[in-house]
Amino acid sequence: MTLDVATPDRPELESAMSADDYEDVTVEGDEYRREELAEALDDGAWAEAFESWAAETNLDEADWNVVTDLDLVAEFDFFWDSFAGRVGYHAPGLPENWLERDIHPDIQSWETVSSINASLTELGQVVCDVLADEYLDWEADEVDAGDLPDF
Repeated sequence: MTLDVATPDRPELESAMSADDYEDVTVEGDEYRREELAEALDDGAWAEAFESWAAETNLDEADWNVVTDLDLVAEFDFFWDSFAGRVGYHAPGLPENWLERDIHPDIQSWETVSSINASLTELGQVVCDVLADEYLDWEADEVDAGDLPDF
């Protein structure tokens, strides 16, 4: 199934928690490399990933309208996970209590909620894959086995 919609603006890439909010850690600069990721997204990775995802997604235009009405794309976050040596992401989703909260009038079933949430997770993974395969040339920060605790 193909979702034939305009590519939305890329998300701004920001953590839900400021580095200053951590009491036990001092974070210098952007260790999550969000600025560099934003540049790669602007250089074409976002559009390429979205188009690839839209060509394969099971979402229809009605479900996509829910996503855009609720501005869920803006809630994505992409970041460098130095421990795993990969781009990580947080995908937005509809809450489990969607029915009680009356989130959107077009959401009528758990099937719709599940489909939207799964599809947004798939979009996040496609973006990470496109970034890693075609836009980033970062050496993964290897973890020395001697640095790991013995269990």
